[in-house]
Amino acid sequence: MSGKDKYYNRAKQQGYRARSAFKLRQLDETADLLGAERTVVDLGAAPGGWLQVAAERLGDGGRVVGVDRQRIDDLEEPDVPVETIRGDITDESTVEAITDAVGEANLVLSDMAPNVTGEYDLDHARSVHLARQAFEVSLDVLGAGGDLVVKVFDGRDLDDLKTDIEEEFEYVREVRPDASRDSSSELYLVAKHRLTAPVREGDTVEVEIVDTGEEGDGIAKVEGFTLFVAGVEEGETVTVRVDDLKPQYGFAQPVE
Repeated sequence: MSGKDKYYNRAKQQGYRARSAFKLRQLDETADLLGAERTVVDLGAAPGGWLQVAAERLGDGGRVVGVDRQRIDDLEEPDVPVETIRGDITDESTVEAITDAVGEANLVLSDMAPNVTGEYDLDHARSVHLARQAFEVSLDVLGAGGDLVVKVFDGRDLDDLKTDIEEEFEYVREVRPDASRDSSSELYLVAKHRLTAPVREGDTVEVEIVDTGEEGDGIAKVEGFTLFVAGVEEGETVTVRVDDLKPQYGFAQPVE
């Protein structure tokens, strides 16, 4: 038995529905994904191994929603509320059912993978397609500061996918859990801190300085979003370039 196959036996011994449960455990330990009072949406959740791990690790106030085209058997006495939705995430009605169930989520997970054909480029392209579908759903259901995890097979289209995700999150990293098989090219893109600001890094906008912050920076509002601007005075109207964004605020510099 290989070192990786130990996870199959461990899953059986510990009551997990799939060995992939250990991948989520390792992702959580690496990227701090699960915690108290978090709402988690698991896309492609059948048979439910990731639902089990999420329910174990969320703590007080947490809840989990699993989505899949297949039926997911109920979890036995989960520690937090767990709901399942049967549907295709490419259908608008399914996305509406998710948003109706959670309002805004803190974390979207996707361990979805295509049926492998053995043709590497085709399998990679299909995995990227599934990852993009999960990414699109996350834009509808994640609140500001939320996180996203998607599985993808390594390959030539990975960088483009990663770049697109980076535009919507504070940062993105690649993680390869130890529980992934040695023969697998799979990795996970872990995107942290969803950005919902009406501006992006590099944007140039004209703003009015409406207040002064504790550190002396000017405060401007863009559609209710706060920008801290260095070297300006309250009452000024200036053109600024956004140079750093966080989920709840950003920083900008006056354009000379």
